[in-house]
Formats: sequence, C-alpha cells, structure tokens
Amino acid sequence: MARKKQDNPEETRTESDDDLDEIVDSVIGSDDKEKTVQAPNEEESISELLSASAKMVVETCMDIRRGENVLIVCDPTTGEIGQVLHEATINKSERVLLIVMPKAKHHGEEPPAPVANLMRQQQVVLAPTKYSLTHTRAVRQALRDGARVATMPGITNDMFTHGGMAADFNKIKKRISNLGPHFRRRRIVNVKSKQGTDITFEVNWREWKLDDNGICNRPRMLTNLPAGKAFIMPREGTMNGVLIIDGSWDSTLLDEEIELQIENGMVVDVKGGQIAANIRQEFGEVAKKLRSKDRESVWTIAEFGFGMNDQARMGGNVLEDEKRLGTCYFSIGDNTALGGSSAVGIHIPGVLTKPSVWLDDSQILQDGEFALDID
Repeated sequence: MARKKQDNPEETRTESDDDLDEIVDSVIGSDDKEKTVQAPNEEESISELLSASAKMVVETCMDIRRGENVLIVCDPTTGEIGQVLHEATINKSERVLLIVMPKAKHHGEEPPAPVANLMRQQQVVLAPTKYSLTHTRAVRQALRDGARVATMPGITNDMFTHGGMAADFNKIKKRISNLGPHFRRRRIVNVKSKQGTDITFEVNWREWKLDDNGICNRPRMLTNLPAGKAFIMPREGTMNGVLIIDGSWDSTLLDEEIELQIENGMVVDVKGGQIAANIRQEFGEVAKKLRSKDRESVWTIAEFGFGMNDQARMGGNVLEDEKRLGTCYFSIGDNTALGGSSAVGIHIPGVLTKPSVWLDDSQILQDGEFALDID
C-alpha cells in the first residue's frame, strides 16, 4: 500500500494513513515483546529522535530522490522503525511501499516470495528486520536488478537513535578508505588474542569490501545500518586454528567465551557451556534440511571483518557490535553473498573485543587498538 505525499502532510491525514497505522499497530500488537507506558514528554522525545534518524537514513545514507521506487520491509518487531522510515521517505518520493512480513526464524532465511518479488522492482530497499536479509538470494537478486539496499538486522529504537547510528558516516567512509592501501598484496591473515585465539587463513586481497560505510547512494550498493566495517571472505579451506569469541554472538552479550576449533575452513568443535550447545543445535537443525553432501557446509567460516565505527557500542546485538572500532568478527555459514560455495541459508557472526591482527608481516590491530594511522 503506497501513500502519496501531500502538500502539507502534517495538516491532514488520509484514510490510507489511518489504514496503514492500523495494519502496523495490529501486527505489532500481536508480538509478545514487553510494552512500556511512557510519559508524554518522553514519548515525544523518542518520536523526535526516531524521525531525525529516519531523515538521516533517507537523505544522507540512501540519498533517496524524487520519483524513485522505494520498498521498506519490516516485521512485527520493527514496525515502528518501518513506519518512521515510511514517513521520512514520502517527503522525497511518492512511490513508497511499506511491507510488514512475518518474523524470520534466523539470519539468512529467505523472505516470503511476494516480498522477494517486490524487492526486484525497486530502486531502493530498506530492511529493518529482526533477522538479517543481507545474505539472502532475494537481496542478491535485487542488487543485480539495480537496487541499492540497506539492511538493519536486529535494529531497535535505541540502536536506531543512538550509538553507531549517531556516527559521522562521511568520516567512517574516509577511515575505511584509508585502511584500503594496507590490504594491497597481502594474503595471509593471522588473528590472536589474550583469550587464546590463534588462527591463520588466506584471503584474495582484491576482494576486500570497503563500501559498508553508511553511504549507499548508487545502484547495486549494499550496506548495513548502523554501518562501519571492512570485510572479506576467507579463502575456502585455508583457515586453521583456535578462535575464542569473547564479545558477542548474534544477539547475545557473552559472559562465557565460545571456543571454536577450526580445520580447513570449517568449525569442527564448539565449546562454551550452554551457548555452545545452542549453537550446535541451531546449526544442526539447519543442516538437517540440506542435502547430505551439503550439511557440513553450515560450519563454513564465511566472513571476517574489522569494526570501523567509533560510536558503535558493544551491547549484545551483533549488528552494532561488529562495527565497534577496534573489534573484529567472524561469521559462520552462508558465504554466497561474497562469492563462496556454502549456500546454506544461515549466517551468524561472533565478535572478538580486543584482537591483534596481522596481514602478512604488517600489524593492523594490537589488543583492539589500530596500529596504523587511519584518521
């Protein structure tokens, strides 16, 4: 249901405005999340912050232009953010559609076919959802068809208005660009930490992704919001060693470390109490749905990256955690969005808080501090 922009949208509300609010409110109301009652001033302040962030996304990050086709995809957990993005976007374009889809079960799950089909017809796709659509066929196809896409997996009202979203994205873009020359012609990555991480793998240095900077203003560009990371796919079959995840895993701030034993690019053992048991169960359930020859691929180390956002916080949501300046992260599962062969439909990252990282003989990070001048 697209809403046409009015000459003075604050002066009157149309039936379609009321209908859309009713649809979003009814879906949000069916979610079991805790509801709180806020004082009028507090509610007004939050509303203003949400609107300001939405305006920044529309005007600065996506540079939405008059007449562009825009699709906003949210779910029952992110309906309020979907609605403020819709309200900000109709000030730029009259061709805007807001879709509330069912909440997915995990990161990388494909959206319903009607949503995927709509994504292919847009110039801009904004996806604030509980679980990530980044590593889905639907997003890859939308990009091939010329869309520019911003995904916001796990976004909350607080994350949308504070922390990483409050960063200067033009400054982040410069910082990531300055890191680029240090990647040239270096192919061996070694990551260590005081917690016990010691892992080595190869990369194709030409494949570093340096566009996750919050500025997504050209066709076929893809970014997370909040943004701020430089990342790459480890060369398949080359990673070996021990990886200790001590920051966060998916949507959990860790109070117990996760130990991953990795051989030839695959996780072969997971240790770490109950969270490790949950990881084994979640990936095991996904593997059962695959052909027998593909089941082992769910354990592929799919992605490695550096956090580059100085405003991002470590709060237990990997969308923001993996962007925190001085951290690094590893993702397990589907790597097809980066050109790999593990098409498994799940992609979950874990964050290391204070790693030391070398590319060949050049040190990039020392205990979570950049050893290079990147500003």
